[in-house]
Amino acid sequence: MNKLLARSLVFTIFAGLMSVARLGAQDVKFDSDSISGLGARNIGAAVMSGRIAALAAVHDKDRLTVYVGSASGGVWKSVNGGTTFKPVFDKQPVQSIGAVTIDPTNPKVVWVGTGETWARNSVSVGDGIYKSTDAGRTWQHLGLRDAEQIGSILVDPKDANRVFVGALGHPYGPNTERGVYRSLDGGQTWQKVLYKDDNTGAIDLVFDPRNSQVIFADMWASRRPPWTNGNSFD
Repeated sequence: MNKLLARSLVFTIFAGLMSVARLGAQDVKFDSDSISGLGARNIGAAVMSGRIAALAAVHDKDRLTVYVGSASGGVWKSVNGGTTFKPVFDKQPVQSIGAVTIDPTNPKVVWVGTGETWARNSVSVGDGIYKSTDAGRTWQHLGLRDAEQIGSILVDPKDANRVFVGALGHPYGPNTERGVYRSLDGGQTWQKVLYKDDNTGAIDLVFDPRNSQVIFADMWASRRPPWTNGNSFD
């Protein structure tokens, strides 16, 4: 029996059982055993953890190592160029990822900013920034817990202790832990270096490729005031 015919037969039986049950027939037993043989399958409309929010890769000892951050599925690592992946963030208390960055001076050091920055109906929040010094085996939480959504992390290629974080903040409400943060001690302490107001956060940061002292920041106002037409504004 082909799969299509088998599937049609299964659903025909199921529909029949449901019809009998609705008619209130007293001689038909309908409980979990009645459908225990039916396998569950995904029929859409979307797989929420399937959105990829961040990607970072590095050649390490003649192999391509890839880290992938999912919008609500944690961090996944591949050591064979993306052929296979394994989860490396499942022991942490949050699974929404907004940024993944590999230290350009040390491929074993990986930074993760939690909380996707796509402000949509199913947005998931994070709880700050994490750092691994052993290629994702263990993680240390390094603050910015109330930033909730972190969209960008920069590590200075000339000074690994100099790190910048772009924090969106609360996606649909005001808060002060947002904007651009800088650390000069590898994430032990943070200083806010760009802040517009409690409704505006940073969603992207880039270095000038010729000069890491020059940084460009993309800011976004995530709270909609009542006098707008409902669209977000920059």
